[in-house]
Amino acid sequence: MARFTRDEIAGRLKAVRDEDGVLFDAFCGSGITAKMAARGGADMVTTHILAFFRMQGLSSMAGYLPIGDANAITLEIGERYLANVVPDCPVMAGILCGDPTRDMRRFVHTLADSGFDGIMNCPTVALIDGQYRKDLEETGLGYSHEVDILGYASSQGIFTKAFTTTPDEALAMAEAGVDNIIVHFGNSSGGSIGSETVMGLDGMVERTVAICEALESRFSDRLITVHGGSIETPDDFAALLHRVPRLDGYIGGSSAERFPIEDSVPQAVAAFKAVRRG
Repeated sequence: MARFTRDEIAGRLKAVRDEDGVLFDAFCGSGITAKMAARGGADMVTTHILAFFRMQGLSSMAGYLPIGDANAITLEIGERYLANVVPDCPVMAGILCGDPTRDMRRFVHTLADSGFDGIMNCPTVALIDGQYRKDLEETGLGYSHEVDILGYASSQGIFTKAFTTTPDEALAMAEAGVDNIIVHFGNSSGGSIGSETVMGLDGMVERTVAICEALESRFSDRLITVHGGSIETPDDFAALLHRVPRLDGYIGGSSAERFPIEDSVPQAVAAFKAVRRG
């Protein structure tokens, strides 16, 4: 069963906000990074197929290719490798809500019974555009499934959060009862496998302000966090927060686990290799 109720999680997160703190949600693809993120003070730990591929040394965008069962991988990581090493921090499942091979409402209960404390839409159709996105929408595999499944999870008393890229997506998720609206800026930059063409600060401000303004009149109580784009460091997030103080926090994927590993492991190995016999 889930270790934390929806009210408990929301209460913890809003307490951070009320004390002028910022939320940090760590996207983790392995038990050790989740364990250390929680030890560092992460407010939530979330796993999904993108994080799994990232921790295999691949681009997290591999999670959008048809090379793995996104929901089976998330279930296994959380049930076997995260929940048991992160006992005091909520653990969330990122799922492919439009999986046509599953009864996804029943799968929501499977996740909760397996120890997950919340659910989000990752991978998300929101990051797909062009003809491919149009084809997904027209053939019943679009964003509406994500709204439906997260809305159902919310109705069952499960904490929910949602990737959104437009005011319409954010409003649909808020109306469905989602607790945490996440403004997604696209793939991240930085490190050995980050994207080179990413959204800069001005673009991130524009998208965030548009979504915050859309939510303000009816859903001002929602937690609003951000993810992706050109945010690589705490200073990068601070610059965005300075321009959009309504934000409640940041979600780190590569910045939570890939960047620290890419920096620390080579340094540790190089230090050992520097030892000489004489």
